[in-house]
Amino acid sequence: MTGRYGGAVLEAPRARLTATAVHLPSRYRTMEEIRAGIAAAGSPYVPPPGLLEDITGVRGVHACEEGECASDLAVAAARKALADAGTAIGEVDLLLFAATSHDLLEPSTSHLVAAKLGATCPVFDVKNACNSVLNAMEVATAFIATRRYRTVLIACGEVGSMVTRWHVPDHETLLRAMPGYTVSDAGAALLLTAGPAGDDDPGVLMLRFAAESTAWSACTVSGGGTMHPRAFDDEHLTIRLNGDLLRTTAVEGLPFLRQSAERELDAIRSSAFIAFHQIGMAQYQEMVEALSLPADRCMPAVAEHGNCAAASLPLQLVKARETDRIEPGDTVAMIGLASGMSFGLALVRW
Repeated sequence: MTGRYGGAVLEAPRARLTATAVHLPSRYRTMEEIRAGIAAAGSPYVPPPGLLEDITGVRGVHACEEGECASDLAVAAARKALADAGTAIGEVDLLLFAATSHDLLEPSTSHLVAAKLGATCPVFDVKNACNSVLNAMEVATAFIATRRYRTVLIACGEVGSMVTRWHVPDHETLLRAMPGYTVSDAGAALLLTAGPAGDDDPGVLMLRFAAESTAWSACTVSGGGTMHPRAFDDEHLTIRLNGDLLRTTAVEGLPFLRQSAERELDAIRSSAFIAFHQIGMAQYQEMVEALSLPADRCMPAVAEHGNCAAASLPLQLVKARETDRIEPGDTVAMIGLASGMSFGLALVRW
């Protein structure tokens, strides 16, 4: 193949997903234990038994040990991914930390992950709420396609339990804080490397992103930034829904997603397995129905594992692989939804 001026044109390499791993903390907190925690905090309002389960459809969440950081969870998952791929940390050309959580405001958490892994490559953070891992895939894929880097490690560590609200003054406050009762602590890692881009070769086939940023205030954790740098109020330190309590922020954005990516959604629906971000079982069902997704190729992981934030999609891929729902050559789809509001679609040949 020759280019415009007669020179050879090399086909761009395709980013291949060579390993996916998750790390779930051993502690498991049931919804009843969360209700007991609300009572133990001296809350004026304590939900009646079964209410949290009925509203969320979630049985419980994973919780890390005292003092365990986002970087620790990311490192645990990264070590699994490297071992699965048979890749030494010295072979990694770029390390990205991608999560809602972080260890410090400065420096980037990617440095802490790299130091714990013994990595000496360039590093930086990719942060876009629950779409952080999917956006990191976009960055990694672009770097690999341009031959900037050959092997990219994406590490994610989520300590969502930090935004759970324990002191609850009334029923409405409980409802506004409801996403904080389904958040789960988790680590995840993806290893991507350059490979051939033939018609049947594995790798990332499609990525599509969109945003409706005027909806940024619908769901917030506002403490720690320039708006509320030294916040001590629960309203700032815990996750809060600020919009219509009858609809989740993710579902409100589905018409926008359909309008901006209907052609890509057709390819998503025909995939062997579809992973999408989940915050509760009601939202899970609404997503399946609103986007006409084949339910038999989706997995309601949120019921058992809670909302693992940016680690949610890797978790579903790992669980699908463990149950033989994904085989080599299959096309796997990912749908990302994040506060902000952001949307992402990915299609990967396994």
